[in-house]
Amino acid sequence: MEIPPQYRNKEQYVHAIFSSIAHRYDLLNTTLSLNRDKYWRRFAVEKTGLTAGGSALDICCGTGMLTMELAKTGGSKGTIVGLDFCENMLAKAHENISKFPLRDCIELVQGNAIQLPFADNTFDCATIGFALRNVPDVEKTINEMKRVVKPGGKVVSLELSKPSVPVFKQVYYLYFNRLVPLLGKLGIGQNGPYSYLPNSVKIFPHQKEIRNLFARLQLLDAVYFELTGGIATVHVGTKPTNQ
Repeated sequence: MEIPPQYRNKEQYVHAIFSSIAHRYDLLNTTLSLNRDKYWRRFAVEKTGLTAGGSALDICCGTGMLTMELAKTGGSKGTIVGLDFCENMLAKAHENISKFPLRDCIELVQGNAIQLPFADNTFDCATIGFALRNVPDVEKTINEMKRVVKPGGKVVSLELSKPSVPVFKQVYYLYFNRLVPLLGKLGIGQNGPYSYLPNSVKIFPHQKEIRNLFARLQLLDAVYFELTGGIATVHVGTKPTNQ
């Protein structure tokens, strides 16, 4: 993907994009996913194996939606940490979580996905939602998630992906490539951010390749689940018990 000349690298570019859309991110995500994003998050949390009283790390937590979904499963005795590198996104997450019944179980931290500020074997599971395609290094991010998860714990990614069902695929790409940027512009008054979205999905590896990367990084039982015709995919891998 070509980075505009005013940005030094992808990380700075992504930071600028999400800083600009933080205030409308939740509304636009729900609208642009046809309200399926809530179901996708619930499905992802089910695959974490998290139980009541457990601990979870939500990387690139954005406005905190997946973080709060994890907290619903962890319950009042759970410990959920949301991490993001974008100040504006974290500010919106603080606002959202302040109204959430389980807010006392959630801690928000500013940090980088490729250098997590946590010790080895800290969490029962780690998640990343709609963000693996945005990180500067996918392999380092997955390795960091694996590092901070306890042996036997799950690493879970929820990401937009490439549908393969005939006809549906063509209709989806028409919607995604033409209408998503237009609706994004109407929602936030800018061209760039929601033009970046379809471009970032186009160049992101196919879900089979991400599954293979999970396996290559020694995450056991690496598997993926295509949701809503493959619009979104959940990848799951398990940290070996001897690590």
